[in-house]
Amino acid sequence: MEKEKRILVIDDEQDLCDILHFNLTKAGFSCEVAFSAEEALQKNPAAFDLLLLDVMMPGMSGFELAIKLKENEYTKNIPIIFLTAKDMEKDMLYGFTLGADDYVSKPFSVREVVARVKAVLHRTENATNNQQILCYRDLTVDLTSKVVKINGETIAFTRTEFDLLYILLSHPMKVFSRQQLIDEVWPSDVVISNRTVDVNITRLRKKIGPYANCIATRQGFGYYFSPDI
Repeated sequence: MEKEKRILVIDDEQDLCDILHFNLTKAGFSCEVAFSAEEALQKNPAAFDLLLLDVMMPGMSGFELAIKLKENEYTKNIPIIFLTAKDMEKDMLYGFTLGADDYVSKPFSVREVVARVKAVLHRTENATNNQQILCYRDLTVDLTSKVVKINGETIAFTRTEFDLLYILLSHPMKVFSRQQLIDEVWPSDVVISNRTVDVNITRLRKKIGPYANCIATRQGFGYYFSPDI
């Protein structure tokens, strides 16, 4: 089962946020809103798959937030679509130099925004699927050879343990519920309990030794990879 993509809408106009929230949810996305850049930072942007970001907001601007996110190792690859009333070419070009994936000028068609969100997520997913090796310090996970190494030494992994590590490491700071991990890792025709997930996470932690604490628990929610722990 494909996991639901999470979208964060950041705009100081509540009516616009409500409209986008309704339509993105209707289109099958999990959507949250923030009415300022400061509020968005409190919502853990690393946990989202895409940001719809207004440029002109009180306090920190959308451009300033984008710069902050692109400078952070754990949020730099999150796709950003700018939403703004500005339509001057220099503003659009500046947005793209900051790493924007798309740019929509207000007023806009909500259907167009939803279509652009889908297009950007599709491009991003294809790029992620082509990422064959993940690294964190001296921990490497090679999707092609199905090999995990720590400091150059190969560690024996079961397929389940490998898939769990790859999913968590490829989405740092994103919390996965036990059910989401079951849907991602185990065959759909096999009945798996939450306890089975916990047991495999325990085994995974033991095998990655010095990085065991990076597989963190968000009590009541699930598991995530925390590079800073």
